[in-house]
Amino acid sequence: MPVAEVRTPQRAPGAIRRRDAEATRAAILDAARDQFGRLGYDCTALRDVAAAAGADVALIKRYFGGKEALFTEALKVSFRSDFLSDWDLRSFARDFATAMAGGPHEDAERTHSFQFLLRAATSPSTAPLLNAAIQERFLEPIRHWLGDADAPGRARALAAAAIGFLVERLIRGEALVGAERDAFIEHATAMFERLLGP
Repeated sequence: MPVAEVRTPQRAPGAIRRRDAEATRAAILDAARDQFGRLGYDCTALRDVAAAAGADVALIKRYFGGKEALFTEALKVSFRSDFLSDWDLRSFARDFATAMAGGPHEDAERTHSFQFLLRAATSPSTAPLLNAAIQERFLEPIRHWLGDADAPGRARALAAAAIGFLVERLIRGEALVGAERDAFIEHATAMFERLLGP
């Protein structure tokens, strides 16, 4: 006798979810990233995060301790700790330049994470928290990836250039085409090769 497929019913927005600590914690983090990304730290209310996650607001304090700790955790999950595994150091300059010639919405998850980080950078309340997260989850892996005595300075320059390119792509809003795309990729590749060189 075949086993019937069990389907999980879709949860309506704001509906209280069943007890599952790990799933609830993840839902709170997702909702927090969304709320902080759209509204910023100061305008985000924990009750709104809880409602969007389908959880009781008391669970935010239970799992995270409060708004600042929730924000810090949301920052950390915005930086994949293994993000460099997607890149080969030998081809990084051209690969990254090519990605930056594309549109910002080709990878919606990364674009959303970057917008969240930009909003965090503009608030005096959250800029120090962002700086700590960038040191731990972004610059340190790049330093290790570059792996030489000059790596700290090169990592910071590489991060600054990459952030600038990400902002330009976000503002542009669409992929480059034709001769402009080709020239952009060539110049950006040369710039990143200089930053990556010994």
